[in-house]
Amino acid sequence: MSYDTVAGIILAGGRSRRMGQDKAALEFDGVTMLTRIADTIAQRCSPVLVAAPATSQAYRELSNESDLQWVTDEKEGSGPLGGLVAALHAADAAGADVAFVCATDMPLIEAGLVDELLAGLTESIDVVIAHDSQRDHPMAGVYRTRAVGGLHELVDAGELRMGAAVDAVATRRVTVSDENWLTNVDAPEDLHRLRATGVS
Repeated sequence: MSYDTVAGIILAGGRSRRMGQDKAALEFDGVTMLTRIADTIAQRCSPVLVAAPATSQAYRELSNESDLQWVTDEKEGSGPLGGLVAALHAADAAGADVAFVCATDMPLIEAGLVDELLAGLTESIDVVIAHDSQRDHPMAGVYRTRAVGGLHELVDAGELRMGAAVDAVATRRVTVSDENWLTNVDAPEDLHRLRATGVS
C-alpha cells in the first residue's frame, strides 16, 4: 500500500481530568506531546489531522502555533468516537483511503507502529488496532475511511465508546512488537515515571 494514501489523525479533544491540564500541550522531549506525535506519524502519513472541538483547551492553546490541520466539527459531547468520525470524514475528503489514529497522550509511538498496523490490513478488514499482553488499544489503529458511515451512525445513536467502533466493523487485532509504543500518559505520575527512566 502506498503511504500517500494514509492520513494521520490525532485525537486531542479530551478534558485531561486526571492530568489536571491539557495533555497535548505538555512538554515532552523538548516539544509538546502533540508536536512530538505529529512529527512521528508525519513520517508515514499525510495529511496529519488533529481532532478537537473549538472549545477544547488543545485547540485554544495550540491551534495558532501549529501548521497542522485541525478538525473541529465533531458532534458536541460525542467523545473520542465523535472526533474520530469527524476526522475520518476530513481524511476521506483529502483523498485518503486509510488513516492511522492515535491519542495525544502516547508520546512513545514510533513510525514502526504505523507500519505494523498497516501490514495487518486486508481488503476485507476495515480496522486494525494494536493489542498488547493486557488489552486492545482502539486509539492506536488504522481505520479505512470507507467505515465512517457506520461509525457515524453509532455517534448519532449516542454511542461514545471507541470499543463500540471496533465491535461494529470488521476489525483485526495485531500484537505489536514494542508495547512501549502504546504507553499512555494519563496522570502526572505517568509523566514523572517516563522522565525518571530517561525516555524524555
